[in-house]
Amino acid sequence: EGGKKAQEEAKSLLGDFNKGQFNFGLDPIPADSILAPPPRGPDVAAQIQRLKDARKRVVLGPAALPSICMYTIHNTSDSLNCTTVSDDLSIMAGGFSESYVKLWSLKHKPLEGQSDFAWSLQPDKDGDTERPRNHSNDYNRRLIGHSGPVFGLDISFDNKYLISCSEDKTARLWSLDTYTNVVCYKGHNFPVWDVAFGPFSFYFATASHDRTARLWSCDHIYPLRIFAGHLSDVNCVRFHPNSKYIVTGSCDKTARLWDVQRGSCVRVFTGHKDSVGTVAVSPDGRIMASAGYENTIRVWDLGSGRCMSEFSGHTGSIYSLAFSQEGTLLLSGSADQTVRAWDVKRRADSSIHPIIAQKKQNAEDVLNIQRETEDDVSALNGSKMDIGSPTKSEKEAENDKDAANKKPAAKKRDAEGRWKASRVVESEQLLKTWKTKSTPVYSIKFSKRNLAVAVGAFKI
Repeated sequence: EGGKKAQEEAKSLLGDFNKGQFNFGLDPIPADSILAPPPRGPDVAAQIQRLKDARKRVVLGPAALPSICMYTIHNTSDSLNCTTVSDDLSIMAGGFSESYVKLWSLKHKPLEGQSDFAWSLQPDKDGDTERPRNHSNDYNRRLIGHSGPVFGLDISFDNKYLISCSEDKTARLWSLDTYTNVVCYKGHNFPVWDVAFGPFSFYFATASHDRTARLWSCDHIYPLRIFAGHLSDVNCVRFHPNSKYIVTGSCDKTARLWDVQRGSCVRVFTGHKDSVGTVAVSPDGRIMASAGYENTIRVWDLGSGRCMSEFSGHTGSIYSLAFSQEGTLLLSGSADQTVRAWDVKRRADSSIHPIIAQKKQNAEDVLNIQRETEDDVSALNGSKMDIGSPTKSEKEAENDKDAANKKPAAKKRDAEGRWKASRVVESEQLLKTWKTKSTPVYSIKFSKRNLAVAVGAFKI
């Protein structure tokens, strides 16, 4: 009997292995799940820290706006291309046109790293072969390895690694423990514009000039998925909170939602009049915001693919977007040297399928036409024509004549001879505008406790 049971167990394990569900004694893996490494010590510590942050989180809304900490970088000579801040707000990184990445400590503590590998092989007096800490007084460090301008950066949730992308067609993984380059990922045929870690920091995605976005894992040097479908450069990429989807923005004036498991496009968001330069997904994963060079922000419902609202008010290109932890507040950083807060309200009909919504709209239009026809018929039957009063066509002609006489005012020039910009109509959802002295805002981010952090380079 024992031999028969062993044979049955072996057959069942072999069947699970052939089906792709064999995972070493654990429960079978669903077909639509994302494989992730087993939890480690930093993962458990991060979960505990998230619980502490959730307990101390400040609830934001129209009546309670966030506090914003602004970091201004001086003497960059317009060579700073991108910036990012770690989740715990301890490290800030910037990518420069001189092909290097620079790190800053935000907690007034030196950036201490481990010593070189050669020293780790030399035991100390007690025979301990552990790598000693390199005590340094440097509050900033440079990471050199790229051979072209650095355009995208992201830091893992445990502050162990940094990922960067460059014009040299590569993405590089850096260890923030030794401050060295660990892996160089090659696969794109043209410059890589953006890079982003997934929620588990085991996967990351890149966006490139070759019109594709690619999915990578830290333990493979080749891409796992290639997302092809955009008609022009892919400017930005972000992960969905559940790590099953990624969102991309492109120069073809569209944003797309991709299925990570299948590598196919499941949503196409159209409506922008210019390139999409930045995207953001709410923490609950229900809505997405996109913006770019047309100075407007569009908020989309990911379930139906409909545009929920459009925000206007910026007078320059929008570089970064960030949702609060509740997903009810949206911050935007722009080239017009301002940070703006927007009220994001989810409508009751935002999740209705577009076909159903169109049918309802057609039915409402038919009812309105019937009502107007009935009103016109009743008006003709119940009232008499006034011979002395002007007809409707005569009134329209007079209105057109008055409008033609009122010529639009000619454009005026300022003191330097440039055309004055037309005034932008601000949306009702705009809650507040924070202005900087002379600093375009490159990136903006919410911490787990809803503290907003903005970074920019001072412009002379």
